[in-house]
Amino acid sequence: MTATELKEQGNRLFNGRHFDDAAQCYTKAITKNPTIPTFFTNRALCHLKLKKWTQAVSDCRRAIELDTNLVKAHFFLGQALLEQESYDEALASLKRDQGSVISCVRKIEPTSFIVINRFSVVEEKRISQEIELQSYLNKLIIEEKNRQIAAFGKDPSEEEVEKVQLECKREVPDYLCGRISFELMKDPVITPSGITYDRKHIEEHLQRVGHFDPVTRTDLKQEQLSPNLVMKEVIDAFITDNEWVVEEY
Repeated sequence: MTATELKEQGNRLFNGRHFDDAAQCYTKAITKNPTIPTFFTNRALCHLKLKKWTQAVSDCRRAIELDTNLVKAHFFLGQALLEQESYDEALASLKRDQGSVISCVRKIEPTSFIVINRFSVVEEKRISQEIELQSYLNKLIIEEKNRQIAAFGKDPSEEEVEKVQLECKREVPDYLCGRISFELMKDPVITPSGITYDRKHIEEHLQRVGHFDPVTRTDLKQEQLSPNLVMKEVIDAFITDNEWVVEEY
């Protein structure tokens, strides 16, 4: 049988939900012609159905080596990495060409469309936990400040109160700081890779250094930057609760 015939046989077996047998047919097709990227994505899909995440990742990477614009390969890779909890890399893969990926998902398997939203849920939970932790730390700092003020007596002098306040450490949470300047972001924007930067600094990077994401190293253009409204809301709330930020930034 030719490589194409083996692929078609694999397709029939896959449609009959015989995923192991289908994968074997695609393997034989690859042996006969290892230069066809769709042979690898077909086998990767079998691995996904069988929950063989490592094998799926391997096949997807090989397919991408053969054709970097193969949307299915990026989508399947994103799915497999998501299952392996490699969230940053999964998001980069799923968002590489978001419009094409979404269209691809709808054509391939409508029930799998929820995968694209799954990372967002995980990321929102992570940010929520960081905010909760920072709020708890701020509470401890305030309690310590009040304890030190109380230690001066019921009627501490202004100098004593000011001294305690200055001793309290003023820190901006890391997740509110830009990846380039490491300062509080003023206009947060998010890239297709899911990384948030301060608009001013990422635009300077794109103009002076090159058109790529400084963290993921993937191609990036200025028009691909989107306002991160959620992060902006969190930053505004932080500034409201911490008036000293306005003075220092």
